[in-house]
Amino acid sequence: MLHKKTLLRSLFVAILLSICTLTYAATSFNLKDMSGKKQTLSQYKGKWVIVNYWATWCPPCLEEVPDLVALYDSRKNKDVMIIGVAFDYQTAKEVSDYVNDMLISYPIVLGDDDAMKQIGFSDVLPTSYIYNPHGDLVKTKHGKVTKQYLEAIMAHDK
Repeated sequence: MLHKKTLLRSLFVAILLSICTLTYAATSFNLKDMSGKKQTLSQYKGKWVIVNYWATWCPPCLEEVPDLVALYDSRKNKDVMIIGVAFDYQTAKEVSDYVNDMLISYPIVLGDDDAMKQIGFSDVLPTSYIYNPHGDLVKTKHGKVTKQYLEAIMAHDK
């Protein structure tokens, strides 16, 4: 009986956390990237915006970078913006070195509590927040994304 109560309590907490993640996802944000440029959701009206939470030590984050770079490079002048938000890092140099090593071409924000308050809370890395060209959050994806996965969402939600 005690095991059943514990299991139900854990399930309730997991559901509540999922709801909170969706509820607190931003309808707007204003962050400064590593080059000092402001990144706001409103400046990208008319484009799909993918905000990707990641960390330098995270294997699935490392695996998804080539697809994110390929998507960004092929569509940045057309209909896509990707903003990476690095979390759980020791120094800005650590993030900068990783960005350079991985040839990341999209803007990177150093993540902190303020970034999470503006965009959304997640305890899973990677996590991607996907906004349609109207600025509406259409999907929160916990775990690795691929170029094909993102393109399918964009094609489906036209």
